[in-house]
Amino acid sequence: MTIGGLTTTSRTTATKSRLATSNVRTVIADYLGLDVECVADEAHFADDLGADWLDRLELMMMIEDCFVDVEITDDDANQIETVGDLIRFIEGAGRERRLR
Repeated sequence: MTIGGLTTTSRTTATKSRLATSNVRTVIADYLGLDVECVADEAHFADDLGADWLDRLELMMMIEDCFVDVEITDDDANQIETVGDLIRFIEGAGRERRLR
């Protein structure tokens, strides 16, 4: 079905993506004791949010627990430097799962 130029599937995917983004920001903010408004896409985990390597490791494990189709390897974690990097990684994992 098409509604407003988007198929129902596209709208559902877009809604899930917004929810995932919101959930990621909330998890990060809660864990680091920050206001969720500080957790912007361009926020660097270490430089802007004050997360050390252990914080980042624990956050990645929490994200894996929250998003069952996401598995973050050590190599992946080393490349995820900003909140936006993490959100794009999660969205990519969801797309990859749907393609299987």
